[in-house]
Amino acid sequence: MALPPQDERTLPAVVLRDIDRRPLEQALAEMQALVEHHGHVIVVCSQAAPTAVQRRLHTLRSLMESDRIALFRPDLPPLGLAVLARQLRQLASCDISPGVLASAGRLLVHYIHAGALLNSVTRLDRVPVGLKSHAKSWVPGSQFGVLAHPEPQLVRITPEAALPGPEFGTWMLVAKGQLQSDWVTATLAPSWKVQGLRETPLPSESPGWWGTGKLIEFCSYLPDLSVLYQLVTSVRRSSCHWCGIDVIGDRCVFCSATPPVHDSPPLKQLENRTAVG
Repeated sequence: MALPPQDERTLPAVVLRDIDRRPLEQALAEMQALVEHHGHVIVVCSQAAPTAVQRRLHTLRSLMESDRIALFRPDLPPLGLAVLARQLRQLASCDISPGVLASAGRLLVHYIHAGALLNSVTRLDRVPVGLKSHAKSWVPGSQFGVLAHPEPQLVRITPEAALPGPEFGTWMLVAKGQLQSDWVTATLAPSWKVQGLRETPLPSESPGWWGTGKLIEFCSYLPDLSVLYQLVTSVRRSSCHWCGIDVIGDRCVFCSATPPVHDSPPLKQLENRTAVG
């Protein structure tokens, strides 16, 4: 799902539609054209995507023998994933190198709170659910507030029900499915002290991810490009020892190399150094 631009600087998204169903030659040509036009490509893919999609992406990257394609698969529900992808599109308009931009996803994911209001948790298998909650979900009219990220939480909706929210200012995006309730907008959003509230269509993957189509998905996030830029540029960056690209973190998102582990000097050598000191 490609969300509309957050501001006038947000770059458009390229949606790789039916990439696992189209002929390999066609998908390969599309990816080659993207790399040739943009130089580097960051593919944001859900961990819930079918195995065939994941396999096709890795196949394309291998066939191209390219270190200019980064595959990023954060553990977020569909709406949260769409928000993160848009944040990266916002940052892509800034003077940030491809390696740092691709690495930024791992940083920004920590500032996203994503969940949903569900009418049942009987088919919810992506968030830990106790047997008692499963039993209560059979009671007619029951609703559940579920936080999938950053820390899984589940509460049955009562007048006192609450979910832990961010400790910093955010906006909230809400996507309504086949569930009638104002709990998210009238109760949760004020309790999280959100600074703005917007609605968007429900991602097509959401019913499958949450185990029901009777839901309202929500996500709180940092909307301001200047804040996102400050977060990313304040983190120490380093050069990948293998491909030379600038990254933040301990793993290159393009070639997947990790910093080399240097062997510790022998104990005898350490003792000699101590004696000389």
